[in-house]
Amino acid sequence: MKRQVRHQTTLRHELRAEMPLGDPYAEAERPLNPAVCTDCGAVFKNGQWAWGTPPRDAVRTLCAACLRVRDQFPAGHVTLRGPWVDSHKAELCKLVADHEAQTNRERPLERVIGIDSGQHSGLTITTTGRHLARTLAHAVQDNFEGRLRVRYEADDNLVQAIWSR
Repeated sequence: MKRQVRHQTTLRHELRAEMPLGDPYAEAERPLNPAVCTDCGAVFKNGQWAWGTPPRDAVRTLCAACLRVRDQFPAGHVTLRGPWVDSHKAELCKLVADHEAQTNRERPLERVIGIDSGQHSGLTITTTGRHLARTLAHAVQDNFEGRLRVRYEADDNLVQAIWSR
């Protein structure tokens, strides 16, 4: 006699739907349609943010990225560590800027908030989106090898990547 196996897919979806998102900026990501960000000029139309000319009836608002920059509340942290980083900071900063520009063309809410070289060795890059932090960490890994560890914090809607060489 075959034993019947119940799939728990439904239960997982129900539990996930009941969990709080933990992202205070989630509401800003979906304003009334259409909208334009008063700081950066990104346009929300047809359910997504993009660059372009806003319609005349666009609601003026702040996008989630501009809110995160204003509040200094990143969704991603990329930490680059090691003696190699200190001697290649200019090269790494150029890679970060190029990667941000490329990503931002398609994803207006993905931006670098800041690059901190701080008092310690290494660099810390903060981003407005988890996607940019993750892809930026992988771009550094692909270009310069080293060790990469990426950790997702579900409660905080945050990604933390640590790269070392």
